[in-house]
Amino acid sequence: MYVEVQPRAAERPPLTIGTAMDTVSTIEAVRSQVRRWRAAGLRVGFVPTMGNLHAGHMSLLSVARFRADRVIVSIFVNPLQFGANEDYAQYPRTPLEDQRLLVESHCDLLFTPTVEQVYPEGGTQRTLVTVRGWNEILCGEFRPGHFDGVATVVAKLFNMVAPDVAVFGEKDYQQFLIVRRMAQELALPVEVIGAPTVRAPDGLALSSRNRYLTSEQRPVAARIYQALSEAARRLGMGESDYLELEAQGRAALERAGMRPDYFAIRNATDLSLPEASATDLVVLAAARLGRSRLIDNLKVRRPL
Repeated sequence: MYVEVQPRAAERPPLTIGTAMDTVSTIEAVRSQVRRWRAAGLRVGFVPTMGNLHAGHMSLLSVARFRADRVIVSIFVNPLQFGANEDYAQYPRTPLEDQRLLVESHCDLLFTPTVEQVYPEGGTQRTLVTVRGWNEILCGEFRPGHFDGVATVVAKLFNMVAPDVAVFGEKDYQQFLIVRRMAQELALPVEVIGAPTVRAPDGLALSSRNRYLTSEQRPVAARIYQALSEAARRLGMGESDYLELEAQGRAALERAGMRPDYFAIRNATDLSLPEASATDLVVLAAARLGRSRLIDNLKVRRPL
């Protein structure tokens, strides 16, 4: 079941802001701080990121603030979730700007582990976390091994930080579902919460990879949101020819000059193929534009 991101007034005590942000880079240091907070009866929130932060990340921190007394943000560019021909080496890294944004947003602790801390065995890591079935569809089909890398690093980070609650953006909807299912099935004592996508005024979902877009590509990128919105509108009116709607969505992206990986309509709870009578749906798309691979989605509640 989807977890609402806004708490009721009586759900949490009044918001408390901690002292100035500290930064640690070792597992023992982050665990030590969490032990001190727990000893003081404080609830700990966690926002894992790969850095190059923007307003979307800050919205996750805001949600964590409502759910916890202290908030930890991690910055770790995870090599295990990048394929052989992907952009690990070129992934945008902006540590000074990231720290400024986190201080302004009242982050309590920044955790910046090294690759050696997270993967002490280097490339010979033998233990992987796989959420079978979900890791091979949609983005998983086009990025083999990606979600195994995501689930593995998140499981490790959860074990390092031991938060009470962790917040993930719903822009990466497949990732959010995979992480939540992983935590449930491994009985990890972490509440995984999804937070709504933050968008630019023209609808483009905020993403670190948007920095790859040229000035000419930037307005074109918003067409992915327009295509999703049109499909969602028609689904909301009761249309159920999913294959036709998917084909039209792909065609719209191609006309805009993108190279779509997929445009898909799925059940929102588990990404399975929906029946004609399904009511809770999600429309998802991934498309390439220049150096950028754009992903986005919209959830739809269809009439009964």
